[in-house]
Amino acid sequence: MQTTLAEFVKSREEQGELEAILRSCVHCGFCNATCPTYLLSGNELEGPRGRIYLLKQMLEGEPVGKATQQHLDHCLNCGACETTCPSGVNYGRLLDLGREMVDEQVPLSFFRQIIRGLMLGIFPYKRRFNGLLVFARLFRFCLPATLKNRVRPKKSVKPWPQRLHDRRVLVLPGCVQPALSPEIDVAAAHVLDKLGISLIAVDDSPCCGALNYHLSAHEKAKQLARNNIDVCWPYLEDGVEAIIMTSSGCGVMLKDYASLLQYEAEYAEKARLFSNKVKDISEILMHEDLAVFDGENKRIAFQSPCTLQHGLKLNGVVEGILQRCAYVLVPVRDGHLCCGSAGVYSLLQPAISAQLKHNKLGALQQQQPSLIATSNIGCLMHLQDAAELEVMHWLVLLDGE
Repeated sequence: MQTTLAEFVKSREEQGELEAILRSCVHCGFCNATCPTYLLSGNELEGPRGRIYLLKQMLEGEPVGKATQQHLDHCLNCGACETTCPSGVNYGRLLDLGREMVDEQVPLSFFRQIIRGLMLGIFPYKRRFNGLLVFARLFRFCLPATLKNRVRPKKSVKPWPQRLHDRRVLVLPGCVQPALSPEIDVAAAHVLDKLGISLIAVDDSPCCGALNYHLSAHEKAKQLARNNIDVCWPYLEDGVEAIIMTSSGCGVMLKDYASLLQYEAEYAEKARLFSNKVKDISEILMHEDLAVFDGENKRIAFQSPCTLQHGLKLNGVVEGILQRCAYVLVPVRDGHLCCGSAGVYSLLQPAISAQLKHNKLGALQQQQPSLIATSNIGCLMHLQDAAELEVMHWLVLLDGE
């Protein structure tokens, strides 16, 4: 794609990246075949190719308005188009950088500013989010049905294993998962303990920064990334094997620190080393002897989150682990399509999100499995409020809870 960037873009440190991404697109349209919003609407501007055109126009200095902003906001940033693209277009990076510039030129409505402000002011902070959840649980009886199903009673969890093994890995608990589903990391600790690996929780680690980054608060996202690197650095110097994540959404963001901080002299190399240490927990388990786990041929449906299969490129890895542990995985049609969670997308774009959830649950429940397993907290919370079956994290399933 031929392009001539506007002067305001040439002053940005990402200029070279933006130009390279635009020029790598050959307009083939293969991406539209796997884009959830294009498949729902049939609108070219609701697919990756159309959105790239819109971003190209903006980057070349053409005026943008609410329509462009809306088409970009409708994107789930699921990454399915990148998996499909034969040219390797880094669409997600283009979208995140371009959306920030569009938001600078097109003011958000007052209502949207309030909603985003509340999300950015509460969700990335553990204590604030936990306080909100405590309040919501107290008044759950008077919440509307759509919210009531998302506010589940507090769960009791078993103690963290106390044995210390020679093999050690870190886990960053994240901002919302400890409050919503504390049993996930506890299950991870017990699963690893059975394999002779100690899991160390870095409780003072902040949010990974994904929410801020995808809502155009890039500088705050970079600060959170630097903070996470600083908190983990002593452990890395002490020789921990890896930084594992039990939420694939956070894992993608941590893996992207090398890209996020590539222009910062003090942190570029640290970010690269940090990102190289980050692994989804499935990348550890896939190499271990799993004979200690027995799924007793239980039939389950696995929902592979977009962040796992498209972001981390680990499609089929968790499924393989579960099959090795004697679980029977039922076929799930359109497994590559997003469930509609996509971080806070379900709150910002409820109509599109609800349709995608309906489609996904229909596919997951079609073969009548005994339960649905997933690997991302956002997908778990999104699906369980409307599922007929129990939805759980695959590590909790593996741990026998």
